[in-house]
Amino acid sequence: MDDLIIISNLNDFIFCPASIYFHKLYGSEDQLMYQSKAQINGTKAHEKVDNEQYSTRKNVITALDVYSEKYRIIGKIDIYDGDKRLLVERKKHINKIYDGYIFQLYAQYYAMTEMGYLIERMEIRSMDDNKKYKIECPEENLEMKNKFEQLIKEMRTFNLENFHQNNIEKCKNCIYEDACDRALIRRG
Repeated sequence: MDDLIIISNLNDFIFCPASIYFHKLYGSEDQLMYQSKAQINGTKAHEKVDNEQYSTRKNVITALDVYSEKYRIIGKIDIYDGDKRLLVERKKHINKIYDGYIFQLYAQYYAMTEMGYLIERMEIRSMDDNKKYKIECPEENLEMKNKFEQLIKEMRTFNLENFHQNNIEKCKNCIYEDACDRALIRRG
């Protein structure tokens, strides 16, 4: 069995592991049927990066497919500026920097460094207000690096049948709540 992890699933898993199952289940359906307004806006905001229309500068790479052999992680980066040796993850709107955002950046970092790119700085950008948040590279924050590696182990050993959500706020903010048999809202 292939144990590749998709970079975007790191954040999804932290939010709720069951959401990955539902995302795959609904994946081929029209997104308007199951995505929230915030998710649709986020997808729309990434279009320029995904279509490689973000920059015409030769040193700026966008939407590069990346793979880490060490962590068996695959996905795409948002932006890499080779002159600045800067890796950027963009989000539509940021109220708080969640671990999942950082772990997505770590996965991109490891994949790119394995591919031979030099990265000295990383940041997460909030597109709505143009704020930039500096993120330490994994070797500069060993506690977060260890949490990243622990998350990967948990994802590889996760069993949906044994999962029980214990955070009702996550259920309240989940686009799959209506379809989920683990949702706490209906268990009241």
